[in-house]
Amino acid sequence: MCIVSNFISAYPIRASTPIVTSPLSIPLNVINAHQAIANPFVPEVVKAVDALHSEFRAVDNLVACNTTRVLKAFQNARVGSHHFGGSTGYGHDEAGGRGALDQAFAEIFGAESAIVRSQFFSGTHAITCALFALLRPGDELLAVAGAPYDTLEEVLGKRDSGGLGSLQDFGVKYREVPLAEDGGLDWNALMSSVKPKTKCALIQRSCGYSWRQSLSVNDIGRAIKIIKKQNPSCSVMVDNCYGEFVESIEPPMVGADLIAGSLIKNPGGTIAPCGGYIAGKQKCVDAAAARLSAPGLGVDCGSTPGDIMRAFFQGLFLSPQMVGEAIKGSFLIAEVLASKGYKVQPLPRVPRSDTVQAVQLGSREHLLAFCEAVQRSSPVGSYTKPVAGATPGYASEVIFADGTFIDGSTSELSCDGPLREPFAVFCQGGTHWTQWGLVLGEVLKSL
Repeated sequence: MCIVSNFISAYPIRASTPIVTSPLSIPLNVINAHQAIANPFVPEVVKAVDALHSEFRAVDNLVACNTTRVLKAFQNARVGSHHFGGSTGYGHDEAGGRGALDQAFAEIFGAESAIVRSQFFSGTHAITCALFALLRPGDELLAVAGAPYDTLEEVLGKRDSGGLGSLQDFGVKYREVPLAEDGGLDWNALMSSVKPKTKCALIQRSCGYSWRQSLSVNDIGRAIKIIKKQNPSCSVMVDNCYGEFVESIEPPMVGADLIAGSLIKNPGGTIAPCGGYIAGKQKCVDAAAARLSAPGLGVDCGSTPGDIMRAFFQGLFLSPQMVGEAIKGSFLIAEVLASKGYKVQPLPRVPRSDTVQAVQLGSREHLLAFCEAVQRSSPVGSYTKPVAGATPGYASEVIFADGTFIDGSTSELSCDGPLREPFAVFCQGGTHWTQWGLVLGEVLKSL
């Protein structure tokens, strides 16, 4: 565990900072040109960046802390260039990259074991493998942080899956503990919610599409203690999407039995082209691996062709830095749009527990305009106009703005939102906070 202190400067652009130049060595026209482009942001963004100096500095300290942990894990796993080669067929001839990556990942997240694979094609897929690993017919699943993310509804059986094999189809019962009025966990209700048949408790770390606080790792640890006190045999599964590297500790370090997430979110560092992970107790990870592959095969099969392994290792190493930039971007979004009177979650300048910044826009038209502005400001597909529509796994119409190099990558700058009250947009990602600084100028014009 790393104690974060304020000792690294973020060097944000300040409107009041003069440009110091040497007229003896730099031509006057170059000086004038540099001064002309020194502040490419709109005034609202310049003011916000100046106000966020201490928050940006604290994020840099967090990045240094988490990078230290990642670097140590890579060294302990003796990661070498021979681990970056691909494999074909069964994957039996790979050069140890799977094992080294799993080992490093487990150490980074404080877990006994981990499986990191390209065959997980989304966070929902990884979470589903984890839930089916932990639950059997007649068991009960308890969601302790209110309703889970939309894409899990058909997995659980909350929404009809057409008989395709939801947990409910296999005889697994499901309950929820509603959130408290303040949007946090209902601690009083949780004290008496776990029953003898409650085999697994699901904690969604991020807010999802709910207007609520995302959960800190300390809150998750507190919830785990309450759950285990009522039923020590109840496993705790944490949907860790959007939360990786946002704090200096992770859920397995406070007692989570299993966590799962996507590599095209935080732990892929914006360059992993696909994949997901599951980490936690050895027995639980082995069971999840058997759900991904088959009993008896586990973690020992599966090819990863091409240069994907290198991208997985490099993306994981870059993740703390990329997550830090996304956190800075969330601070900037909250600061600017709150100053314009919009409701934001989290509030400006409060500690973050994930990389998602939500903004209530109040109308369908404003939500569409926001997403269109983000798409216009993206490096890929800037000429396209996002259109709301039905998307597999979602109950409502959803609009996505994701001009990203990797399809659906929310570690890159993107935003989305369901077309329903309160018409909130959920922003995430960004390779550098200045990217959001530029986008916000376009957003303000559109709104």
